[in-house]
Amino acid sequence: MTELAIFEVLRSALWAAVLMSLPILSVTLVLGFVVGLLQALTSIQEMTLTFVPKIFAVVVVLFLTLGYMTRIALDLFNNSILPLVGS
Repeated sequence: MTELAIFEVLRSALWAAVLMSLPILSVTLVLGFVVGLLQALTSIQEMTLTFVPKIFAVVVVLFLTLGYMTRIALDLFNNSILPLVGS
């Protein structure tokens, strides 16, 4: 196994991690912005108001995108890791 192959697998794994975390992070970012704007407009500074909707949204998005994340992980494994193990 060459150094180039190791770096290619690491690059693929990092890119897969970015693609897998993108739906959850984007929903959390948008929801955090909306809740923060709502808190600034109404002067309500309750900590659970920011925490509970984000947790609920993360769980919902996780279940909705679980197939997408599994497909990315399987593609990484089949296209990057298995060829290195087989050779």
